[in-house]
Amino acid sequence: MDFDVIIVGGSFAGLSAAMQLARARKDVLVLDTGQPRNRFAATSHGFPGQDGQTPAEIKEQLQAELCAYPTVSVRQAGARRAERTGAGFALALDDGNRVTGRRLVLAYGMRDSLPDLPGLRDRWGATVLHCPYCHGYELGQQPVGVLALSELAVHQAMLLPDWGPTTLFTQDTLALTPEQRSALQARGVSIEDTPVTELLGDAPALSGVRLADGCEVPLAGLFLAPRTSPACDLADQLGCAFEDGPTGPYIAVDAMKVTSVPGVFAAGDLASPVPNATLAAAAGVLTGGSAHRSLIFDHDLSSQS
Repeated sequence: MDFDVIIVGGSFAGLSAAMQLARARKDVLVLDTGQPRNRFAATSHGFPGQDGQTPAEIKEQLQAELCAYPTVSVRQAGARRAERTGAGFALALDDGNRVTGRRLVLAYGMRDSLPDLPGLRDRWGATVLHCPYCHGYELGQQPVGVLALSELAVHQAMLLPDWGPTTLFTQDTLALTPEQRSALQARGVSIEDTPVTELLGDAPALSGVRLADGCEVPLAGLFLAPRTSPACDLADQLGCAFEDGPTGPYIAVDAMKVTSVPGVFAAGDLASPVPNATLAAAAGVLTGGSAHRSLIFDHDLSSQS
């Protein structure tokens, strides 16, 4: 085997897993495509010790710390194919190479599917957002909106008045119950049933939205919960089980981040219904330790189905 552990994904979860394994002096390869899910965000907030840094700066610092360990390699490449090889795993990379490892950590994250609405994609991660805890404070208590794509919009709209006057746009998608309307109104949420047709302002800034009837609603930020899917299909290739999350499927793992496939671990947004940088890093720490223990206590993968 070329490596003790191959980690597919070089963002917060993958690098945190690699750090634990590096400190155990294991030979580790981190594969990084350079396309993290958070690349659209100007700054990261709520990450202890890193509040206000850009995601790229945090990643660069983590990678620099990791590369000080001599048993770690970081390669700018993705994996096209993954297969079990008896004693471990073999990966075909998109740069034409093939690598093998005794254990495999999947941390390649998720992909967001955004609605096709004029002006929305140009603002994603700046003023069109998914997490008020990550980005709500910076909007300065100005008016905000929630674009309904599913029932999750009700949850977002109930939270957001703590960050600014809130309007819920039901978009002909959300049929509110009387109880939901009452709860939203008790929180001061305005409910707009006329669909949003366009986002306004000099992107990536947002000044408001235009409705189907021509009316405009001033907004500084628009929140939504997009559908999500794994950023690649390696888990499917390996036969990993999935769970149904609130926005899409994610890899099923146990408390130690072990998937349904022996020798395969998963961490970060890919293996959680809750996307969050701090949680991803913490999951990576746990995953790295779990993979290390597997090398010691479950060393013979060939005997496991």
